[in-house]
Amino acid sequence: MIGDRIAQRMTELNLSEGELGRRSGVPQPTIHRIVTNEVKSPRQENVEKIAKALKVSSNWLWKGGDDVDVVTSGLDINVEEGPAIRGYVPLISWVQAGAWCEVSDIKTLDDAEIWLPCAASHSKQTYALRVRGLSMFNQYERRSFRDGDIIFVDPAKTPENGSLVIAKLVDSQEATFKQLVIEGRRQFLKPLNPAWPDPIIELGADAMICGVVFSKLEVF
Repeated sequence: MIGDRIAQRMTELNLSEGELGRRSGVPQPTIHRIVTNEVKSPRQENVEKIAKALKVSSNWLWKGGDDVDVVTSGLDINVEEGPAIRGYVPLISWVQAGAWCEVSDIKTLDDAEIWLPCAASHSKQTYALRVRGLSMFNQYERRSFRDGDIIFVDPAKTPENGSLVIAKLVDSQEATFKQLVIEGRRQFLKPLNPAWPDPIIELGADAMICGVVFSKLEVF
């Protein structure tokens, strides 16, 4: 079981539960419950943190094998360690995003396409979307989004002038991705693509901001 393999590796590295907790960022009580197999299916993000601290692959912790799958760092001089995972968020459709503008709990939907790791701090309401089209593509700017890129959206973040937002327009079932422009009491949605033919859209009183885009996963 996964707890047995963690305990085995802890013994090999002469690590206590407390020290493993310090190195991995997983609370010691949680580690104890996993090691003693009180928790049969621990959270994936905790397993990845523990695997990293134990210098083994998370796949070996889950499935085992004849030999310990030790991960040796420093083999490639042109790569470095990635950011820590802060949690997992559901990848949903644009229709779902529009519907979720009107619900209070993002976790009420159980048919998300997939759950993705997110390295940035975010609220429990956060979800992910796959960018469609090139209205938000601008090759001359740092913030640019191609068709197929994954964006992370946090409904708990407060939108400001210049924020990238997901909004739902009046009489539309789907959400849209644009830059928010605030002029006094008026709000507009603007595409980042300078060549995009559609004009800036003014948000009416019934339009809703469904969340602020704060990170992306670029797809090649």
